[in-house]
Amino acid sequence: MAATVLYMSMSLDGFIAGPNEGPDSGLGDGGERLHEWVLTGEDGGETGPPGVVRDGVNGQIVQEVMSTGAVVAGRRTFERAGGWGGDHHDDVPIFIYSRRRPPGIDISRWPLVTYVDDVETAMTRAREVAGEKNVLVHGAATAQLALAAGVLDELELHVVPSFRPGPPALRPSPSRAPRAHTYPGSGG
Repeated sequence: MAATVLYMSMSLDGFIAGPNEGPDSGLGDGGERLHEWVLTGEDGGETGPPGVVRDGVNGQIVQEVMSTGAVVAGRRTFERAGGWGGDHHDDVPIFIYSRRRPPGIDISRWPLVTYVDDVETAMTRAREVAGEKNVLVHGAATAQLALAAGVLDELELHVVPSFRPGPPALRPSPSRAPRAHTYPGSGG
């Protein structure tokens, strides 16, 4: 069965963006550093995505991410990424978790994008349309809610050897922290 997987780059101290993150600076000051491992340095032009590596271990990770059958993301992640132009990759459906309406981006021309007001529903619908392929999960808040609801199967964290002095970090708030599970024979 396919899995729901959070693929996320983070600094050694758990940050997923630089300081001063905002609508005009989705990764914050210096946040691009967290994704340099996957970028070739080729410019994607005014509207295109930057070039990504295709070879080696990093290329294998890119291929794994780009072979997913659906995307679930939080509203903030989606909107700060410009909605990926309505197509994250390969015409796969995109489910955006948001408790607020209307969306901050006009999605009327983007048939692949669906807003959903419940993270469990977003994950379930994404799994259904993904079939045997994994579901790509984007965004720390969405991941925290999915973990707490028991609908996030895997975390694939790409730890970058740098430190960031500001929020946000992929650390759940104490009230939403999932319980750790130990299994016989796992040393826990």
